[in-house]
Amino acid sequence: MKKLSLTAKIMIGFLLGIILGLVLYLILGEKAAAITGTYIQPFGTLFLNLIKMVIVPMVFSSLVVGACGLGDIKTMGRIGGKTIVYFLVTTAFAVVLGLLIGNLFQVGVNAGLSLEGLEYTPKETTGAIETLLAIIPTNPFKALAEGQMLQVIAFALFLGAGIVMVGKQARIVKDFFNGFAEIMYKIIGGIMKLAPYAICALMINVTATYGPSILGQYIKLIIAVYLACILHALIVYSSTVKLIGKYSPLKFFKNMLPAMTFAFTSASSNATLPFTMEGSRKCGVPLPIRSFVLPLGATINMDGTAAFQGICALFVAGQQAMVVLSATLASIGTAGVPGAGTVMLGMVLAQVGLPVEGIALILGVDRILDMIRTTINITGDCACSIVIARSEGELSEGEAIDKVEEEEPAAAQ
Repeated sequence: MKKLSLTAKIMIGFLLGIILGLVLYLILGEKAAAITGTYIQPFGTLFLNLIKMVIVPMVFSSLVVGACGLGDIKTMGRIGGKTIVYFLVTTAFAVVLGLLIGNLFQVGVNAGLSLEGLEYTPKETTGAIETLLAIIPTNPFKALAEGQMLQVIAFALFLGAGIVMVGKQARIVKDFFNGFAEIMYKIIGGIMKLAPYAICALMINVTATYGPSILGQYIKLIIAVYLACILHALIVYSSTVKLIGKYSPLKFFKNMLPAMTFAFTSASSNATLPFTMEGSRKCGVPLPIRSFVLPLGATINMDGTAAFQGICALFVAGQQAMVVLSATLASIGTAGVPGAGTVMLGMVLAQVGLPVEGIALILGVDRILDMIRTTINITGDCACSIVIARSEGELSEGEAIDKVEEEEPAAAQ
């Protein structure tokens, strides 16, 4: 095992978790969920808690370092603009693809599902103006403490811009955040060594909980969401990486395999960020760009979630009016944590006049759907970093970038 790469260990843990989970389900039946949830799931939860412990300080310090590394405010604005445009365009494509696949599979038709007797109380949602205003924190330290990622990102970018504008006098502050970011990378590098075991524990619990019985009346919905997400990655991401990024899609997916596997297991874009950073590094994206683009993408780029929302809107009531626009905007405000996409689905349903109680039809299989949409979300983040790096003339091959950053600890060894 010591000679195996982290990717190989993760895949072994992933497959072993599925096998053991199914065995426990077949032997113990419905009792398997309670047993694995009590005695096995905590190992995976502990790992996720360790990741969450360092996510906010890592995102904050990485963004400050990334903003400083871009050199000037003009460059920061240019790269930020390109990043947001890329995310919005690919998200809109994801919703359209989700609707096309949903229509093709006729999700919700003859499924035998009814809204009668279902109740769901959605969280209160704010308007577009209020959402934009809320991005600027009135108390940045409170935002850091509560993990309000959009506010953390905004404060980090303002701080980085300020350091750039001050110049030499702020050198000590820049060095501090450089050192702080390196510390976070080192800590995460140690935590990542536990990833294969955590993934195994998480997959045991998922498969033991749902088993093969999760199929049935939801089979078309599950296949539709997975197919839409996979096609989005193969068509949209491959095209942008190849045509704009001038980078091999095969190498791209190979470098992203550990991140995609962990995202599929954890269903959390934020928790997967260290893996995404490492995958982007292997693809040749320089530190300033990946430190800027990836934390931003973990918060606002939710293509998989957008495709899921489009399909689920059809599943609930078969209507499509305004779904593309609503799902695109809702995905931007979706937190990078498990289950957040379903909460935001309530906003999409309400915006297009569909019954919010329809979410209750999705909750039973939400975890299964969350796994694939998170995988697509983080894959899109890395694809964007390649496109941005190429557009800035700074994309290198993996070996070259390793030599340039030989002193930088990798996010995941």
